[in-house]
Amino acid sequence: MKITRLETMLVQPRWCFLKIHTDAGIVGYGEPIVEGHHDAVAQEVQQIGEYLVGQDPRRIEHHWQAIYRHGFYRGGPVLTSALSGVEIALWDILGKSLGVPIYQLLGGACRDRIRVYGHCGGGTPEEAARSAKAAADRGFTALKTGAPGPAEILETPGWIESAVATFAAMREAVGPNVDIAYDCHGRLSPALSIRLARALEPYHPLFLEEPCLPENPDVMVTVARSTSIPIATGERLFTKWGFREVLEKQAAAVLQPDLCHAGGILECKKIAAMAEVYYAAMAPHNPLGPIALAACLQLDACIPNFLCQEQVCLGEGYLRQPFVVRDGYIDLPTGPGLGIELDDEAVAGKLGHAYRNPPLFHRDGSVADW
Repeated sequence: MKITRLETMLVQPRWCFLKIHTDAGIVGYGEPIVEGHHDAVAQEVQQIGEYLVGQDPRRIEHHWQAIYRHGFYRGGPVLTSALSGVEIALWDILGKSLGVPIYQLLGGACRDRIRVYGHCGGGTPEEAARSAKAAADRGFTALKTGAPGPAEILETPGWIESAVATFAAMREAVGPNVDIAYDCHGRLSPALSIRLARALEPYHPLFLEEPCLPENPDVMVTVARSTSIPIATGERLFTKWGFREVLEKQAAAVLQPDLCHAGGILECKKIAAMAEVYYAAMAPHNPLGPIALAACLQLDACIPNFLCQEQVCLGEGYLRQPFVVRDGYIDLPTGPGLGIELDDEAVAGKLGHAYRNPPLFHRDGSVADW
């Protein structure tokens, strides 16, 4: 079997889909994207294609090493995200060629179904409570909400009281048996995160995500040791090397690699194995499309330290058979490869976008972290 062509398409609202074609008629799906930098990633995929066309798609580890190491410059969002989408598509081809799900090729299933979490929030405590209750009523046993932004380096007591009141309203609305994670989006300074975490502790968040930016793991260690809330991070880290210090310094209890950014399915399984040594959990990041979700589910199925899966699109309007959430879980995929088929006709009506991250500014006009 040989690779004949790599085809990328920008898909609304902000995604990039990849099809890797083979001379055997098997097509593998991937999702190579950096939100807001889609053109750069799509171009990098085509450059990777200069190496891949004519190659056997089943030599996945070999191709990953060649693409990652032969370029001299390693890592970073554009290069690694392009590689991630390609790697996912190669696994899809291999699974389809053998007629088995990808997780069967990575040790088999560790669970029978995969827990997913929904998102909730609102501009007022009342709106947030209604949003959380509606998600719980749909069967979700885990939810995630986020800190208001932008945030100043140090905020007023009123800012903290408002954020906590909103979370408290959600906790009261869903009760103690539904988990609610809290995402700081890296917008908060470490000092502000510590203050906020201590105020949130009575309401038992599932985890505190990106309490500060991840460039300095030592600072995240300070945050982690200041609170009983488990710290989560990883969506902006790339490959196993990006997670080494986080684990060695015990800066986080929950790792959130994004399969479309961090290196793909096998690389994230390696990260999960590293995390297992430190008794850390895996909650893969995924604010992307249905191909990304399908890849995450394959990983979630075969790692023992899986916690919960983020999702924003179950595939309605993109997949011939969208995923279904039942009682807060998605059933273990059983189809070959990623277990999905794109609805090409529906996708054709959603081609093209020019998404850019919206800019955030502080009250004085200075730039705020998005």
